[in-house]
Amino acid sequence: MFGKGDQKKEKRFIIKEQHGIGMCSLSIIRDTVTGVNYLASFGSDFDISCITPLLDGDGNVVIDKNMPEI
Repeated sequence: MFGKGDQKKEKRFIIKEQHGIGMCSLSIIRDTVTGVNYLASFGSDFDISCITPLLDGDGNVVIDKNMPEI
């Protein structure tokens, strides 16, 4: 109704990995524009409980520099 026809919009965020831990789920989510990786936890109702940038061992934000086209 308010869009420009049937143009397919590119996904800004994709899930790279998912791991179940008890009643919770952890996911690594990548921003396809910036390459920044985030760690998100989901509760038993699949509501996002928290999200934070994923850090490497030195405390730097993990960024995928060579991202494949989506």
